[in-house]
Amino acid sequence: MELIQDTSRPPLKYVKGVPLIKYFAEALGPLQSFQAWPDDLLISTYPKSGTTWVSEILDMIYHGGDLEKCRRAPIFIRVPFLEFKAPEVPSGVEVLKDTPAPRLLKTHLPLSLLPQTLLDQKVKVVYLARNAKDVAVSYYHFYRMAKVHPDPGTWDSFLEKFMAGEVSYGSWYKHVQEWWELSHTHPILYLFYEDMKENPKKEIQKILEFVGRSLPEETLDRIVQHTSFREMKKNPMANYSTISCDIMDHNISAFMRKGIAGDWKNTFTVAQNEHFDTDYAEKMAGCKLTFRSERLDFRNLI
Repeated sequence: MELIQDTSRPPLKYVKGVPLIKYFAEALGPLQSFQAWPDDLLISTYPKSGTTWVSEILDMIYHGGDLEKCRRAPIFIRVPFLEFKAPEVPSGVEVLKDTPAPRLLKTHLPLSLLPQTLLDQKVKVVYLARNAKDVAVSYYHFYRMAKVHPDPGTWDSFLEKFMAGEVSYGSWYKHVQEWWELSHTHPILYLFYEDMKENPKKEIQKILEFVGRSLPEETLDRIVQHTSFREMKKNPMANYSTISCDIMDHNISAFMRKGIAGDWKNTFTVAQNEHFDTDYAEKMAGCKLTFRSERLDFRNLI
């Protein structure tokens, strides 16, 4: 089957200096008329940082842990992706029209492109951050399988683009820092992927408290089980397998690939790691965020 002609590998389009997938850039116009509601909840992440994971957790929380209700539709329908647009798939704005309150919303947008209505309405935000090295590796494989991205080229060349912020959504460094700074003045629960992997129940309890809900212990345990990587990887309502292979080719790489912390060590060369660490130190200088990228037995320091 031939690729949809205009879908395959279009170049990124810059909006206010931020590179975006061509179709997502085109969706920003219609998104300007979007009106946030005070009881909306926004899930914000840099790509490949556990967005689908926290989306599934929150959908389960909102539906009292009812598995059948959480199988009602694919995750991108249950949690509208604000800037999403792709050929032959409903856009985020279109999905929003049929989404009843209270709504869960998702975005990867940096603050410069975020609809102002979300800030004006003081919409609560759950932000999930992941260490840069694992993000870079995961993003490379996502670029390979999701054909709305330009061709990623070699891993080495992609890593250079990632470090320079020349990938879709721009700089990881700026994204995690600006949302962290906003968390001091806006209702944001700032979480870390590595903490979620280490103790999902503890982090889900933080989410429950943040959204003002409580659930019985057995329901919480069910959410932990249902949202494990193993369960989500085989769940067609969460793993994006319902999307056409003309857009996402799971034969190249699964959307949910490994879901572990520290896997970057299987991809980075020693030279790449040293180069990355030097650049990282410069870009994160003065930032109080400390990410765990080595192993899971020492704590985030904030």
